[in-house]
Amino acid sequence: MVASDRRPLLLPVVLAAMFMYGFDLNVVNVAVPSLHRDLNAGQAALELVVGGYAFAYAAGLVTGGRLGDLFGYRRMFLSGMGAFTVASVLCGIAQSPGQLVGARLLQGLTAAMMVPQILAVITSSFPVPERPKALAWFGVTAAVSGVFGQVLGGVLLSADVFGLGWRVIFLLNAPVGIAVLLLAARVLPRAATARTAGLDPIGVLGVSGSLALALIPLVLGRGAGWPWWCWAMLALSVPAALLIVSYERRLLARGGAPLLDLSLFRVRSFRAGLAISVAFMASFAGSIFVVSLLLQNGLGLGPFQAGLTFAPMALAGVVAPFAGKRLIATHGPARAILLGCAADLAAMLGLAIALNLRGGGVESWWLAIVLALLGLGNSLILPALIGTALSEVDPRQAGIASGTLNTTQQFAGSAGLAVIGTIFFAVLGDRPSGAAEYASAAEAAAWICVVLVAAMAALTALLSRRRAAPDREPAAARS
Repeated sequence: MVASDRRPLLLPVVLAAMFMYGFDLNVVNVAVPSLHRDLNAGQAALELVVGGYAFAYAAGLVTGGRLGDLFGYRRMFLSGMGAFTVASVLCGIAQSPGQLVGARLLQGLTAAMMVPQILAVITSSFPVPERPKALAWFGVTAAVSGVFGQVLGGVLLSADVFGLGWRVIFLLNAPVGIAVLLLAARVLPRAATARTAGLDPIGVLGVSGSLALALIPLVLGRGAGWPWWCWAMLALSVPAALLIVSYERRLLARGGAPLLDLSLFRVRSFRAGLAISVAFMASFAGSIFVVSLLLQNGLGLGPFQAGLTFAPMALAGVVAPFAGKRLIATHGPARAILLGCAADLAAMLGLAIALNLRGGGVESWWLAIVLALLGLGNSLILPALIGTALSEVDPRQAGIASGTLNTTQQFAGSAGLAVIGTIFFAVLGDRPSGAAEYASAAEAAAWICVVLVAAMAALTALLSRRRAAPDREPAAARS
């Protein structure tokens, strides 16, 4: 545990890294027109600038979590933050679409070095009574960072700070990253590493490769028109994943240290958290993507106006976790997740019904209410979901558990975005003539999100019933 006098500063320092990751994931959405104009970037390059970051991040998360277990969370956090800051500067000075794509891929990989250490530091540094509050703040940061990416991104682009245009959204990370590095070097605990085994290079290549086979077509398939190689890669990803799991199981049986710690899946709460995360992230990523397109392309709002429509969502994301903390303490995490599901369900049903009744005449203020409900629900769900998934994990496995959880969430978000986006564009058609077409496409997407939220609620209710009979076997024994 870290000294109690450093704990108040420790949390803001590590959560700054989470904010930087979420901000950079979303801020490029408002900069796409500028990138197309200033760098002459084509559709494929723009999709890689937006989606390549998430792909590289997801592909490296499990490895990043294991590196934290092997070499220490402090060392990997500092290394990841330093590398992320350098990659951000490379994005800001890129002179061609290829350079920007390469820098964004590097930025995603370096984010995968630092982000798994955040939950690992919280889990290993905060005593159990203080952990729910720390996780609540983690949920606040995760919920609002992406929204602020769109809001502040629109402000920065509209202001044209120092005449830098789109470059300022990346160069902003330089002073922030340096400040976080200096503070982190002072407050992060110098804990001894728990493991001395090697990294398992075959596991690194196998996990990254199987994820790449699935994520590359999901990121690029829609823009490429879903050619045969997309389907071939998706089909190959399944046997590739089964092969690497089989190899990891044999390596563990021989006394080795596999990259995938399969013993985590014996922990019921961890399995349940992963399953609920799939439905949560698929719905969240798809709904935000669709609403962003509806606001800008359908209703004709500019980046700044569209970003402001998300402001109530950010406000709800700041306020809700504190109520969620009390709810978790009083009634348990499952009740908080179910209440969040109710808010999300109300938001998606309200969106679908409004679009059905009003079509292209739906008002932006109504969408702001929908987004506020969505922010409320997501901010109740996320801290409780993370707490549920990691509650029974051995602290010595905190890094790899965090990496596995984050990888699952990112993959589910990418998959949900791809599937919901594909349906959205299929309903929209090749040549939409106005707001009515966008409203119809968004309505179809909203009904899909309704189904996903309902599935999440059903899984949570099942978890709640099963946990009514307490599991007295400690996680460490099961691991």
